[in-house]
Amino acid sequence: MRHGVKLNKLSRTASHRQALMSNLACELISHKRITTTLAKAKALRVYVEPLLTRGKNDSTHNRRIVFSYLQDKEAIKELFGVISEKIANRPGGYTRIIKLGKRVGDNAEVALIELVDFNEIYGTSTDKTPAKKTRRAGGAKKKAGADEAKAADTTTTEEKSAE
Repeated sequence: MRHGVKLNKLSRTASHRQALMSNLACELISHKRITTTLAKAKALRVYVEPLLTRGKNDSTHNRRIVFSYLQDKEAIKELFGVISEKIANRPGGYTRIIKLGKRVGDNAEVALIELVDFNEIYGTSTDKTPAKKTRRAGGAKKKAGADEAKAADTTTTEEKSAE
């Protein structure tokens, strides 16, 4: 049983795992998408999303914290420059994992992990307005408003036909 286990150790020591996650995160930030095994992609998502959240607020403190994880100045520039502009109004969920099947050599599950806002295929919208937050309970009010609008339209057409 895995009571409370939040971290996949990936059969590595702590220092090796830290170096692996740092390198994968730097490559993801610089290339916007990478292909790796499914287990590494899932572990990378947990590692990199808090760093992307830090990247939204450009301050010296946040830069130093992210640098302590990544150890790559170019990745820091990319994160606090280009990426922070794109993810500024996103409340989380910066990465997407797409399963690609099994690898030929060792039959390992392979996945593509990418930054959501940098994909041109999925979810391209022309306007930059944030999505409107609605609740399911609000549907009855909209229907009542639509019925009133239809009734007003029919009365105006009846008046025009009477003239």
